[in-house]
Formats: sequence, structure tokens, C-alpha cells
Amino acid sequence: MTTTPNIQRDVVIIGAGPSGMTAAHELTKAGLSVAVVEARDRVGGRTWNNTIDGAWLELGGQWVSPDQTALIGLLDELGLGTYSRYRDGDSVYVAPDGTRTRYTGEMFPVDADTEAEMNKLIETMDALAAAMDPQEPWNHPQARELDIISFHHWLRSQSGNEEACNNIGLFIAGGMLTKPAHAFSALQAVFMAASAGSFTHLVDDNFILDKRVIGGMQGVSLAIAEKLGGDVFLNSPARTVRWEKNDGGWLATVIADGVTVTAKRVVMAVPPNLYSRVSFEPPLPRRQHQMHQHQSLGLVIKVHAVYDTPFWRADGLSGTGFSASSLVQEVYDNTNYGDTRGTLVGFISDEKADYAFSLSAEQRQKEITASLAEFLGDAALEPVVYYESDWGSEEWTRGAYAASYDLGGLHRYGPDQLTPVGPIHWSCSDLAAEGYQHVDGAVRMGQFTAKKLIAELAA
Repeated sequence: MTTTPNIQRDVVIIGAGPSGMTAAHELTKAGLSVAVVEARDRVGGRTWNNTIDGAWLELGGQWVSPDQTALIGLLDELGLGTYSRYRDGDSVYVAPDGTRTRYTGEMFPVDADTEAEMNKLIETMDALAAAMDPQEPWNHPQARELDIISFHHWLRSQSGNEEACNNIGLFIAGGMLTKPAHAFSALQAVFMAASAGSFTHLVDDNFILDKRVIGGMQGVSLAIAEKLGGDVFLNSPARTVRWEKNDGGWLATVIADGVTVTAKRVVMAVPPNLYSRVSFEPPLPRRQHQMHQHQSLGLVIKVHAVYDTPFWRADGLSGTGFSASSLVQEVYDNTNYGDTRGTLVGFISDEKADYAFSLSAEQRQKEITASLAEFLGDAALEPVVYYESDWGSEEWTRGAYAASYDLGGLHRYGPDQLTPVGPIHWSCSDLAAEGYQHVDGAVRMGQFTAKKLIAELAA
């Protein structure tokens, strides 16, 4: 009969994604002892490199933009290099009527009125984002007003041009929050823009999708795990967190499958939709229980299509394409570093993902590759490897890319989302300010949480 080890540490971290691993990395550098308990059989959370049918793929978060200085600094520290996304040549825009147009530059090739309305909406979003401190979006001068109207309806209050509204909506709804624009507020949309520096940054794919990590983004968590060694416990979902006051401080016990950890502090480094998978004794305050029910992940299918060659390049295409009306709303050249084969990545979000998942696997592949072909030609119909990253069915994630609030939730609950409960602290990209929903945000939250705990435990 085997007994479950009971170990003592200064801090126990639940979740071995980039945020939890960054927190562990910073805490150990400060001389504190940690244990990381992870439900999966791997580290990395929503970053994951895997080989499918002989093709190496990044199944989760992967891009680095120039403003993501926390992530860039950590990559440098860990000795992980980056390379630029291929973007030479023309992009492709598919209009609502199915017309396919090649173009260069950031602005979609639309008629003069639609272009003017898109520019007006971008300027309005930039102005609203500039008035927001991403650390405190609920303190925006128009916070309540913007939080009680959906982004869909707010866009149409600003413009009567439906194509312009749908195109601008695409950058936030399909492209980032992966929810229909009617399902979240205008304040949440402005916050998404402010967290990236401006709405203009989100519109510029050359900025937001600038570089990738050689060897994959999961390399961040893998490199830290190597340093932590036996302090990372895989296949160990946390089941219970018990805590009590102890000599003026806190004593917490995390009971996970395969290990029980007693510590002075607990870091919940998983998305908010998974907090309810853990029993808290005593229970969390009602404010927390309510808040977590107003945060949910979106839904997106990340499609990987691998070809013998990057055929689109010979046609003078960058591999980049956009369409708010097509099944695949975005497509990019995702060819790996040093690879002779060509890889495309496409994204199908929110209600379009609902539709795609209503199809059989065979019909879904047929319609998705047909959508890729709308952008890049018939050669896209026959990939040698085809794979769909479906984080919505992944037991320990249940959606992608990250959590956002429902209508009215951000200004109502946001001020309390980082409030510790006894020894329990919250740390994930879903709660970040700068870098919200990105690996950079996860790193920032890990660093922020570690700094706080280091100060507390020193005192």
C-alpha cells in the first residue's frame, strides 16, 4: 500500500502554465521553497508543442509582440530565441459577398465609405483605450456606460456601416475574446485594446503576431520545470484547499492527487472557470463565488494544415487572410523555424465554431479546408497533415483563449478579481492588465504575484 507524500513548502502553486511556472521561478530565485501541482501530464497550460502525424505543431499560445517586454525578458533569461512570422507578399480579404481581393498594408480593401467608417471606429476605440489604465479598467470615465452595452450594439451606435462594424468587431470578438460581439461589453472590448497598448496594435497583425519562439512557447514552462526538478508534481489535480490562521500568519494545506502540500501561501494559477473544480475549506466569500460565475472562456478552433511546401509564397502571398463572413476568419503562415514544409494556421471562433462542431469530423475538415482555399487557392484543399486544436473539450482548460466577463461584469467585479482570500492568491493571464489573454500577461501576473508573496513572507 502506497501512502501519499505530505510535504512542506513556503508556497504551493496550483497550475503549471506560464503564470504558475513564472511565479515558481521568481519565488525560488528569492530563496523560497515551492511545490507546483498540475492536473495534466505535462507543464505549459495553454501552451503546448506536440507532434501530430509526423508534424511538429504549436497547439496553443505561440506569438510574441514587441510590447510584450515581460515575456521577452523571460525568454532572454531562459536562453530561448525567437524568429519572425513569414509575411512577405500580399494578404487576402474575402468580402461578405465572397469577393476575394489581394492587398498590402493594414487596411482591408473595402469601398471608400466602409474604409472611412472603419478608420472612424479605430480612432474612437483608440481614444477610449487611451483614457483607460489597464490596471483599473473599471475606473474608466465611461466604465458603467460602456459595460452595460454589448460591443455589437455599441459599434452600431457609432456607425451604420454593417461591413465596417463586423470588420472592427472581428479584431476583438473572433480574434481575441472568441465570443460573439453581443456576448461581452464595449468596456471589455476597450480593455482588450488598452491591454495591448491601443486598438491600432490589435488591428496590425504585423505587430500583434510578430515573432514565435524557436522550439515553441511551451519551452518557457519546460525550461523552468527543468530548474524546479522534483518540485513539479504532474497528474496531480488539486482537490481541496484548507486554510486557517496560524501564529499571526496562515497555514494552508492543498490536497492533490498523489501529494499533499502544507504551505504559508497558495497561488491559484489556473483560469477562473476552473476555480470551482477545487473545494475550499472554509468556502470562498460570496463575492468570489459570484464573480467567478460571471467569467467564462470563449471558443475557438485553431486549425493546423501542413503542406509539402509553402505553396502560397510562390504565388506572391504572405499566407495572411481575413474575413468576418467566412468560416475561417483569420489565416496565417505558421511554418516552423527551419522547416521545408509549409504550415497554415486558421481560426474559427464563437458562433462559427458552434457551427463547425455541429458537423461530422470529415465534413468539418472539408468545409474548413474549402474556406482556407477561398483565401489561398485550391492547393489548400489537400494538406498532408490536418489537425484541430480544440481547447473547449480539454478537461483542464474548457475554452480558449482566456476568460472575459459577461455583460456588466467587468466594472461590477473587476476591482476584486485579485483580492487574496486568506493565504490564497490568484494569478493567470485571464486576470492580467498589460498582456491580458496573452502569455506575456501570464508572465506579468506570475512576476506580480511572486513579488507580493516575497514581500509578505519576508515580513
